[in-house]
Amino acid sequence: MLWEIVIGLEIHTQLATSSKIFSGAATAFGAPPNTQACAIDLGLPGVLPVLNAEAVRCAVRFGQAINAHIAEYSIFARKNYFYPDLPKGYQISQYEHPIVGRGAVEIVLDDGTLKTIGITRAHLEEDAGKSVHEDGLFDAIAINDAATGLRYSGIDLNRAGTPLLEIVSEPDLRSPHEAVAYARKIHQLVRWIGISDGNMQEGSFRMDANISLRPLGATQLGTRAEIKNINSFRFLQRALEYEIDRQRELLEDGGVVIQETRLYDSVKDETRSMRSKEEANDYRYFPDPDLLPVALDPAFVNAVAAELPELPDALRQRLQLEYSLTAADAISITASQATAAYFNQLVQQIGDAKLVANWMNAALAAALNKAAIEISASPVSAHQLAALLARVQDQTISATSAKQVFEAMWAGEENGDAERIIAARGLRQISDEAALIAIIDAVIAANSQQVAQYRSGKDKLFGFFVGQVMKQTRGQANPAQVNALLEMRLRTD
Repeated sequence: MLWEIVIGLEIHTQLATSSKIFSGAATAFGAPPNTQACAIDLGLPGVLPVLNAEAVRCAVRFGQAINAHIAEYSIFARKNYFYPDLPKGYQISQYEHPIVGRGAVEIVLDDGTLKTIGITRAHLEEDAGKSVHEDGLFDAIAINDAATGLRYSGIDLNRAGTPLLEIVSEPDLRSPHEAVAYARKIHQLVRWIGISDGNMQEGSFRMDANISLRPLGATQLGTRAEIKNINSFRFLQRALEYEIDRQRELLEDGGVVIQETRLYDSVKDETRSMRSKEEANDYRYFPDPDLLPVALDPAFVNAVAAELPELPDALRQRLQLEYSLTAADAISITASQATAAYFNQLVQQIGDAKLVANWMNAALAAALNKAAIEISASPVSAHQLAALLARVQDQTISATSAKQVFEAMWAGEENGDAERIIAARGLRQISDEAALIAIIDAVIAANSQQVAQYRSGKDKLFGFFVGQVMKQTRGQANPAQVNALLEMRLRTD
């Protein structure tokens, strides 16, 4: 039987505020356990939450970026459940009245076509704490009690109350590749508009995937499983691939898919059951009596919209029109605001957008990937790379030599100064016509047999002569001049 895959993602992105959503406690990553949790985060009796206005601004900013409906009136609710790292016994979230309503984003499919993915809603909520099982984090507890054989876990409430924006997609995704493309698009967008650093290793961007299968052509959705807390795009891809195979095998063997929450084990490369999937009524949502409804002034919403930078899709289209860049080049350049800024600085200095795109998406991208760093941390600045590309433009050095210079700049030689590296390595091209003619004439004189064969019609020997000239000049002859002068001299008896 042929099956249709149906996927929807819930993405939790940590908002870039300096304090928590309902308290003044810090949100900095890496603090010792339980040093950034105040009385409100601990859920102590008698404390009252106060909404962080910057979190509201971030949510509105996102809503504007996806062309969504921004609710003038939204309500915080209590989502009730018991878990060790949730000291209040409930999470403050939004349910019936989220701050951001329906919107959409476009993703680029593998064949280059665009697909619109609907976003159902985006709502504000607080994060829970964290159960910690690693040895040594809680020195006051005997993590591994050799005498009793007991093991213990600790609770770190530093994350409790951290502001999150939960972004819920429509079930519009039809493959793991589409799901990853959508997740990358949301990741790009929240970083681009400055509402999150998107650091997946630090938990700032986490994904829950809802996935089901149904017979091809059916309209009714199948029973879904939810894979929780995926923190990398690679794991998202692999978790979905495994779950598709699991559900397909189960259905084709006559079984049924159980609605449940599952966990992806990256070591075993499999999903496994955690618990049965709760429905909304299991959480007993009701409006939080300690928080007033959020009423947004239209003037505030408009002001937030006016602050938005040019968005990546609009910039991508403009780059293609203005500079005749390929779609692939434009997509790479708009991967982040830092990348786009680097490109703009280079183009302003040397003017040739295609040359800039070629270098950024080849040599520079390869070096950044190998070093596993962002472009903002590149040891070769845009100004330094512009100096190198200027020497390529005026043919001071060849393309091959330019790659050597770039590698030296990346390694920090001569403080990354292209001119000094070119001089130190003797890479300046020989462009003096008289000098090149003398070398070419010497090569022709030393290879009379090949000259005769070439003049008799064996045109492929032209490359032999080019190679000989480049060998004599140690690769430093201007290739364009060599070709032109060789052609002229070989025709002359």
